[in-house]
Amino acid sequence: MDIVTGHVGWIEVICGPMFSGKSEELIRRLRRAKIARKRVQVFKPVLDDRYSVDEIVSHGDQRMKSTVVANAKEILDQMDWRTQVIGIDESNFFGPELVDIASQLADTGKQVLIAGLDTDYLGRPFSPMPELLCLAESITKTLAICMRCGNPAKHTQRLVESNDLIVVGASGMYEARCRRCFEPGVPKQEVMEFARPATPGA
Repeated sequence: MDIVTGHVGWIEVICGPMFSGKSEELIRRLRRAKIARKRVQVFKPVLDDRYSVDEIVSHGDQRMKSTVVANAKEILDQMDWRTQVIGIDESNFFGPELVDIASQLADTGKQVLIAGLDTDYLGRPFSPMPELLCLAESITKTLAICMRCGNPAKHTQRLVESNDLIVVGASGMYEARCRRCFEPGVPKQEVMEFARPATPGA
């Protein structure tokens, strides 16, 4: 649901697993703001260069020009204070610093739209999303489709071995899973299938 109000600032959060349409929904809301002739600025983290260097891009290939920043503080540095609506994609790349930045922007009368993962590859709350959910006036939880059974999926399944919290990737490295099919970390059978050396004569 889109909030309609006066000049009071607020925070809208769009969260869910990968492949659930978070960026698509963020782009939709930002386009509506532009149609309403509001001043819009869009930000994305420099780490997210999967599909484009200077655009936010949904997995369905919807695109919108964005300003690339290395950290949350740079959002303030790059801000045109005439801007009315601010879009921030991939919040999970910004870390806890984004919480204070988003609050500052909303307190100055900005509409702040933030999209990102709410859980990590182990199924744990993924900061700064839990803190942002507490601050937000509006929350949208998106679901994907489980790649194993077709049920609604709330988890992001990592398919490559790594203990790093952040591993940038898309299809082939991650897939959506439902509660029943999700295996925290890397699926053991998947690792065995593509990591085991070929058997001679097989």
